[in-house]
Amino acid sequence: MTGTSMIQTDAVVIGAGPVGLFQVFQLGLLDIKAHVVDTLPHPGGQCIELYADKPIYDIPGTPRTSGRELVASLLKQIKPFGASFHLGQEVTSVAPQADGRFLVETSHGTMFLAKTLFIAAGVGSFQPKRLKIAGLDAFENSQLFHHASESALFAGKNVLVVGGDETAIDQTARLAQAGPQQAKSVTLLHRRDVLQAPPEVLVRFDALRINGGARFQVGQVTGIDSEDGKLKAVRITDVDGNTSALQVDMMLVLLGLSPKLGPLMQWGLDMERKQLLVDTEKFSTSIPGIFAVGDINTYPGKKKLILCGFHECALAAFGAAALIFPDQKIQLQYTTTSPKLHKLLGVEPPLVD
Repeated sequence: MTGTSMIQTDAVVIGAGPVGLFQVFQLGLLDIKAHVVDTLPHPGGQCIELYADKPIYDIPGTPRTSGRELVASLLKQIKPFGASFHLGQEVTSVAPQADGRFLVETSHGTMFLAKTLFIAAGVGSFQPKRLKIAGLDAFENSQLFHHASESALFAGKNVLVVGGDETAIDQTARLAQAGPQQAKSVTLLHRRDVLQAPPEVLVRFDALRINGGARFQVGQVTGIDSEDGKLKAVRITDVDGNTSALQVDMMLVLLGLSPKLGPLMQWGLDMERKQLLVDTEKFSTSIPGIFAVGDINTYPGKKKLILCGFHECALAAFGAAALIFPDQKIQLQYTTTSPKLHKLLGVEPPLVD
């Protein structure tokens, strides 16, 4: 929902990384509905953007998982609570209201009137590094993309992937795979002839090049050619200063991400070294009703681990429940035995011998 419509809600969670997703779960157990806002076009945050397929070994009860698998599990876990996601949007302003609620607005004009706010923004909102080429931004989300998108968008197209790290190589290989979603041609462009990736990834990419599945070109994009509002070609300048044109239908620019705190700095919250100061009872910030969990916060003994963020989510949810349900005594219940929680989760109660 965008535009001028006002969404009234118990909670807004800023950040759809693992900690933000688990915050939705902990709120759901207390019957608190949440809306989630994230600048990325998909849930997962840093886990998906930086180590989607790398192994993670320190999630309790899970000997080994990956960023992608962890996010998929968390999304499955929160499904019963029906959280609404507002992706590709940045929260631009937060204004406390006279009744204790917060007026929250995003870069897309989505507006919330929320009783509580949870900041789970990690090290900040991830902004893609962009090519500074005149006229290129006009093709954003039609022919120009900065995040891995569905392969179907690139099927049968001439695709240029810009970047030189493991993510760029993996996406090049994915688009070159045989099948109905295969691109017509795929070229990986990097400013140097040295790619940054594990040896096994480079070996697989070399095999792909030798077999003609993908091309590798050294140089930089220095201009574009368009016709009738469509991107037709890019001009590439090599290390010797020679410029040539490459026909493209789609561009995938993967030059990395830069975390930025952005508007958060203007919300009047107490900070220390660009992190939000919180208590360790309920992980409240200096403004009552605004909580901070995960890497965005700081307190004595803070450790930047996903499992620590999960712990913070539980206490923050109970802190919020006291504000949202001021006339109720909040009981600690267990998912193993509570009929109320079983109903919220949509599961059958366990059989008792």
